Amino acid sequence: MEIRIKEFIKGAHEAEGLTVIIDVFRAFSTACYAFDGGVKRLLDVATPAEAFTLRNKLKADTIIVGEQEEKKPYGFDLGNSPTEMMTGNIAGKTMIHCTTAGTNGILGASKATEILGAGFVNAGATASYINMVNPGKVTLVAMGYRASEQAEEDLICARYIAGLLQGSENDVSGEIEALRKGSGERFFRPENLSFSPPTDFFLCTDLNRFNFVLKAVHTSSGYAEILRIDMNH
Repeated sequence: MEIRIKEFIKGAHEAEGLTVIIDVFRAFSTACYAFDGGVKRLLDVATPAEAFTLRNKLKADTIIVGEQEEKKPYGFDLGNSPTEMMTGNIAGKTMIHCTTAGTNGILGASKATEILGAGFVNAGATASYINMVNPGKVTLVAMGYRASEQAEEDLICARYIAGLLQGSENDVSGEIEALRKGSGERFFRPENLSFSPPTDFFLCTDLNRFNFVLKAVHTSSGYAEILRIDMNH
């Protein structure tokens, strides 16, 4: 199994083989908590305009979730926040998800043979799934902050998954703890409380909380359907 680590939107565009789009803070953490909270369907789009168009098409029981510049865009139902997935009314709903990095990475991975979304919360399950599929080529894409700046949490997650694929589980607890004073420091700033609460930091860094995979399937309509695949066996 050939494993490569790439970064940003450029990395998603270049990714080949089974591709894992990694966005710890917060796209795929939010998606995992959404499935755990009972959403019926999860659809990824690239822009808020596409989100509104898709909602108008689907109509009933549809919510729009996501961020631009980290904040919930006007007209969205919920922000890109695991905390909001746990407190919002999401069960049984179709969720349209739109973020700067994660969902655009999913949609941009056009050369991939298979696409997964991952964060710390489902990293182990993601590695188990890849080992089960046993592809010849794997690309791990650390999307980074706003898909353009290096984000340590995404690189730690990529290295952790790569280690599992190579037969060793690296202890990343110290690195995760250090994020609190590094790239995760923004969750603890008082001015960010309304859209980026401290609880999101802890929910996003809860390693291997979920034993399921987020598999993305591109559709002819331009969005990606995200499927939950449980790894119980």
